[in-house]
Amino acid sequence: MQYYMAPLEGITTYIFRGAYHKFYRDCDKYFTPFLASKRLSYKETNEIKPENNEGMNLVPQILSNNIETFIEIARQIKDFGYDTVNINLGCPSGTVVSRKRGAGQLADTYALEKFLDEVFEKCPMKISVKTRVGMYDTCEWEDILAVYAKFPLEELIIHPRLREDYYKGKPRLETVKQAIAAQLPFPICYNGDITSTATFTDIIKELPTVDRVMVGRGLLRNPALVSELSGSDKKDCLEAFMSELANRYEEQYGVGQDTNCLFKLKDVWNHLGMNYPENEKLLKAIRKSDTLSEYRIAVKRFFAQRESV
Repeated sequence: MQYYMAPLEGITTYIFRGAYHKFYRDCDKYFTPFLASKRLSYKETNEIKPENNEGMNLVPQILSNNIETFIEIARQIKDFGYDTVNINLGCPSGTVVSRKRGAGQLADTYALEKFLDEVFEKCPMKISVKTRVGMYDTCEWEDILAVYAKFPLEELIIHPRLREDYYKGKPRLETVKQAIAAQLPFPICYNGDITSTATFTDIIKELPTVDRVMVGRGLLRNPALVSELSGSDKKDCLEAFMSELANRYEEQYGVGQDTNCLFKLKDVWNHLGMNYPENEKLLKAIRKSDTLSEYRIAVKRFFAQRESV
């Protein structure tokens, strides 16, 4: 089984990936949050710099429905030494979908096929796709799959929800089974609601031929999850990981930029805290901290007094 780290906008940046890579079981692939600027910004460039991703098998992800923009982004990515890009056809954000990008591209399969045809003709790299299974109804999935089947994808990563589902409800596993039954000429990777060894086991029982999974929110709730899923030695390095993450954010933003650092760190704790419902008082102190000094004191107290659940 291969394990991938999902691209989560604003969270699984090179800062997070670097800290994770230092302490936990290495993922077989890491995917960047989407890149969308025709001329990569300073922030986007940092995401793909090789020196910021040492030792990782990184796949940059592109969000664009404009062929000229897509190819220009891919060219810049290739200049950094990468040979594969991932197309984001799954983002359900309203602002993204309204511009017919991300999951919004699934609404018109004719336009989708035309876009992919040009991408495969002009892009000098291997291409994978991360997709949802439709906009409004799973009956759309058959036509979307028929489009993907026409192209030599590196792999197809399926998040089995509709755009209108956002992240609610149960994954529509029947759509993944439909893709498997289609005997597509490329590997299928499963993504969605792998939050524990129990949920992973239940999903793989339903999809026994799947040999690769992408883990997102579950990895934020429990950074040791991939270690647990793969049977690696589990080490309690959460405190060291969170300390490293704070140090890296402080280094990135600079001394005196506590607000920016805390915004990022508290975003991680919003997910991490779900694994510690019995420790709400300690978590509240972390959320209420106004400076990095207060934050570090609250985090130290959390790890000294936390109760595992």
